[in-house]
Amino acid sequence: MADRQYQTLIIEKKGQVDWVTMNRPERLNALNPTLIDELLDYFGSLYFNHDVRIVVLRGAGTAFCAGLDLKHRAENNAAPAGVGAGLVSQRRISEIVMRMRKCPQAIISLVHGPACGGGFAFALASDIRIAGESARMNAAFIRIGLSACDIGVSYFLPRLVGTSVASELMMTGRFILAERALRVGLVSEVVPDEKLADAAQPYIEEMLATTPLGLRLTKECLNMSVDAGSLEAAIAMEDRNQILAAQSNDFREGISAFLGKRKPNYTNT
Repeated sequence: MADRQYQTLIIEKKGQVDWVTMNRPERLNALNPTLIDELLDYFGSLYFNHDVRIVVLRGAGTAFCAGLDLKHRAENNAAPAGVGAGLVSQRRISEIVMRMRKCPQAIISLVHGPACGGGFAFALASDIRIAGESARMNAAFIRIGLSACDIGVSYFLPRLVGTSVASELMMTGRFILAERALRVGLVSEVVPDEKLADAAQPYIEEMLATTPLGLRLTKECLNMSVDAGSLEAAIAMEDRNQILAAQSNDFREGISAFLGKRKPNYTNT
């Protein structure tokens, strides 16, 4: 993955953490075909990559991601796609959030400025969201003649904030600003925009202090448990994961470090 060259993504590798910056600041990091393709490629490359444990997703300039680049579409005189071609195009964008959830890495989104439409969906599909004071998020689709149910928003949003708040935001397309996002549990904290990277560090350090397998299995089990049909189904997944993790050398090292009151040295074995 280090050899990949992207036009609209900046990948900064810091140990086991990838800092991924959507880099179309002149268009508020809106989604054009190149950015869509590169996000698909990047998140698709992570599934079997155990060198990367955490992804920090952010936007260059004054925005996280303003959604679909409608100006690009107009400038290129794009004719309305037929049903078949339109569905393929639609699925290419929605596949990004599915790959975000499927990849075993923890994803932290640092949201500042507009996070609209697809950008809102990317934030919702992340595991942890930290908002800058300028953050303003909305399900923009309904404001341009479409349904607000798009790119996984109708799945993620009610699970994060409840059906009532999700219905309000989706049926009106109104913006939710940083402070209210914090009140309703949509983001973990709100910090000045210039402090977003610093705010991510404690989360990164604490997750890197866990075993690689334990962190991966936790994301997997959370995904499954959100949709579990019963308590028994969730516990069955938890039991399976605990037995898997208990067979590892890292589990034995974790116990030894705890008893010895020292920092563990995990080897992902």
